[in-house]
Amino acid sequence: MSDKFYQRKNSILSKLDKSSIGKWDKKIIGLCEKINSFENYYTTSSCAGRVVLIINQDKKESDLFLKVYHDLISFEELKKNLIELTKKNLSIKFKQESAIIHVACKNLKDAQRLYDKAKKVGWKKSGLISWEKNFILELHSTEKLEFPIIDQKILVDDSFLKKIIKESNKNLKKGWNKIEKLKKLI
Repeated sequence: MSDKFYQRKNSILSKLDKSSIGKWDKKIIGLCEKINSFENYYTTSSCAGRVVLIINQDKKESDLFLKVYHDLISFEELKKNLIELTKKNLSIKFKQESAIIHVACKNLKDAQRLYDKAKKVGWKKSGLISWEKNFILELHSTEKLEFPIIDQKILVDDSFLKKIIKESNKNLKKGWNKIEKLKKLI
């Protein structure tokens, strides 16, 4: 059984990146590399946190993401993008999403060990999400914002927009700090 774990690890880590940005998220790559350096773990996906403008609908489909920011956002940039998006005549959500990482663990004891360390530094929404081929641990931080922002027109005024930008940037920085804390702890 352990041979299969290492075969899957080698296979996964040798594949090309299939993420929407087409490369590893630079703010989480150090943590991923550290996790992948341990014999009994490997990462399957990760994101250091982001802000997205997404078409507001329940069903997941391709092409829902209209704008994705993987860094701090500015009022000028977001306002410009919102004005452009009003021309699409759509209902659009603003989402600031927290850091997330999926880790395959060789066994339950390894998963518990990493889970305990992640919880200790603030990855509160974490847990085991699969135990079929591998034990897959989802480490998820808690910082997030989500609300409708466009419904044919921008739904919020500039004052509110500045407030959510400030909160989103603060949340992203908190998540990046948790990434560094976990990297140091493991």
